[in-house]
Amino acid sequence: MRSKFLVGIILFVFFVISFLTNIIGPLVPDIIKAFNLSLSMAAFLPFSFFLAYGVMSIPSGFLVEYIGEKKVMVLAFFISFCGALIFSINPNYLFYILSLFLIGTGMAMLQVSINPLLRNIGGEKEFAFNSVLGQFFFGLASFISPLIYSYLITRLSVDSGYSNYIILFFKKITFPNLRWVSLYWIFASISFLICIVLMFTNFPDKENPEQENKEKLNNYIVLIKNPTVILYFFGIFSYVGLEQGVANWISKFLEIYHSIDPQILGAKIISYFWGLMTLGTISGLFLLKIIDSRKILIFFTSASIISFLMAVFGPLEISLISFPLIGFFISTMWSIIISLALNSTSKNHGAFSGILVSGIIGGAFFPLIIGIIADFTGLKIGITLLLIPLLFILSIGFWSSPLVNNK
Repeated sequence: MRSKFLVGIILFVFFVISFLTNIIGPLVPDIIKAFNLSLSMAAFLPFSFFLAYGVMSIPSGFLVEYIGEKKVMVLAFFISFCGALIFSINPNYLFYILSLFLIGTGMAMLQVSINPLLRNIGGEKEFAFNSVLGQFFFGLASFISPLIYSYLITRLSVDSGYSNYIILFFKKITFPNLRWVSLYWIFASISFLICIVLMFTNFPDKENPEQENKEKLNNYIVLIKNPTVILYFFGIFSYVGLEQGVANWISKFLEIYHSIDPQILGAKIISYFWGLMTLGTISGLFLLKIIDSRKILIFFTSASIISFLMAVFGPLEISLISFPLIGFFISTMWSIIISLALNSTSKNHGAFSGILVSGIIGGAFFPLIIGIIADFTGLKIGITLLLIPLLFILSIGFWSSPLVNNK
């Protein structure tokens, strides 16, 4: 079954996943002020979100095999809706942790289910193109979400009788010091609407060839005993920890060390970070056609390390440029690590993919450890922890030995 309409829905799902996932970074300074949190307490928020990936990725793979992608997607958006609604109605720290875990659970279920579905409804020959298109929509949402946050906060903070009905509505249902909670009312609404749309959308029947699609538990056990699989798991663990470690602490770092307004310029820098990451993904596609992926990984990771050091230890003017540049240089890491990993084994790719996706839990640990260290030594020292995943990713370019090289 081929359908451009269904492909469009899947691309919109990519957009929503990114929007809900990467809005936490711009909110960190507001969250700290609103709930009077230490940096380590603030870091528990992305921890609870990404912990759900580690808990739910492999079970979601089994769930897709038994009930199909459509039902998993409907369930995922319903769980996300419940999570966003819980916090919107009860905006406090503990409910926020619960809310983010539920939203993260929904996003993990979606990540596992939409890729095989996209391959099925978009066509095997078009899968590579549609996957890149999905990453473009993912990056686009990450670029837009900080700007929407900045717009909402600016409009909600101004006492004006000329506001539109949506702004006036959000003013009535949010407290003056918690205007950013309006974003979670938006998340709840979007999740509920998509849930309804998916319920009434016809997807292709679940195909379930015994040998290829049904992941067996012993496949996971065999792979987990393979040292190469473990190394690539930590590659994804390191990448997502690096990405979220930067994205979640940029705004607070600029506020502490350069007195930047997190609601305006801080949000813009995060937006530029994701925007340049999107551009880097596109440029990486062209480079992969002419250069071996391992050489690209070594070059871009080295450039990431230089940009990171300049962003953390340089003056304001350098930091404002270098933080977004990190996004550009780390843009190729995800796809290269995934491709090197899958090309390093000859079978059980489905189970291997489930293990790799569970590595997204790295996004839980690195921001948390940075926050804990920052409470004792300062954020500048805490954030330098990200040199560890950068150096590990750099090492992949030297020790990886795929069975098949990129064409």
